[in-house]
Amino acid sequence: MKTIISLLAVGMLLVACNNPAEQPKTDVSAAPSEERIGQIITQDIQQGLTPDAVLTGLQDGNTRYLAGKPLSRDLNAQAMAGLEGQFPEAFILSCMDSRVPVEYIFDKGIGDLFVGRVAGNVVDEHMLASMEYACEVSGAKLILVLGHQDCGAVKAAIKGVELGNITSLMGEIKPSVQATNYTGERTYSNKEFANAVVVEHVRQTIDEIRRDSPILKKLEEEDKIKICGAVYEMSTGRVHFL
Repeated sequence: MKTIISLLAVGMLLVACNNPAEQPKTDVSAAPSEERIGQIITQDIQQGLTPDAVLTGLQDGNTRYLAGKPLSRDLNAQAMAGLEGQFPEAFILSCMDSRVPVEYIFDKGIGDLFVGRVAGNVVDEHMLASMEYACEVSGAKLILVLGHQDCGAVKAAIKGVELGNITSLMGEIKPSVQATNYTGERTYSNKEFANAVVVEHVRQTIDEIRRDSPILKKLEEEDKIKICGAVYEMSTGRVHFL
């Protein structure tokens, strides 16, 4: 008799669990729908952009990044849309530091940017060639040299590190160390001095681009591109445009 009662109790429990009236309802239609960007910049769109408009777009993107309100993108769709070609709006020369996620901090998706990354955001003939391709061949409207605070490569150059191929890299940054106008303690452990060198290095890199690439200098003089600099603030995510 006890066994029968137990079975009846289990049966009643199963019926209750499977009764739709007893289950919470989820209104799928009530969930907000957000349209995701699945297209990329086309040649027509790129040609309609001005260097100033592209710069403003980067500034606006960083504002969204700081606010935690990035645009919604379908990256798979964007990747498929770019199979036949790409027409990015800007070239960003950045340090290799993994804490500076370039596309994220400017809230950009696939097809929006060319990004060149190297320790200390130094520029050599290969990087210049990449910039020339981006602007002269592919039509990019802006070159942004992006340094960042607390840069390990800059600190190493201040310290005078010599190690294998790193030595030649330090040689690219040392002129900026020497040229930095700073009256306090000029050591790698002084963050204020190191960050001042970062700013000076961005400025000197811009000068090198204009000096060593007649193609890019001419494009800038014709107002077809803009060459500018910025520094990424590690503690906040804010990009300070110079």
